[in-house]
Amino acid sequence: MNINRIDIVSIPVSDQQAAKSFYQDKLGFHVIADVPMGPEQQWVQLGLEGANTSLALVTWFDQMPPGSVQGLVLDTDNIKEAHEALTTKGLTLTDIESAPWGQFSMFNDPDGNGWVLQQAAAR
Repeated sequence: MNINRIDIVSIPVSDQQAAKSFYQDKLGFHVIADVPMGPEQQWVQLGLEGANTSLALVTWFDQMPPGSVQGLVLDTDNIKEAHEALTTKGLTLTDIESAPWGQFSMFNDPDGNGWVLQQAAAR
């Protein structure tokens, strides 16, 4: 068996277009696809520059209500700078905390999906 990578992570949202605006305007994601995928369904896929994994903003999984995903991690080389930039854009983050593995701060998207912004400790 040859599995190469995690390609797409589904993020359950209540309004794809509102969520798309959040991920673009606040977090800097770019649109990979925003196309119809069936009757009254839209495929909205976003990514970060240079990243292999992307996000799909989904509304069709009954077992994944909006806000049910927690612990998604975004990595940064400078957490203080990223924290300040995101705060300036109106995002509410927790204070930066330190752990043996690095520094982190947490925030939620508008639906309550939980994210962690991290800067890993030097290895």
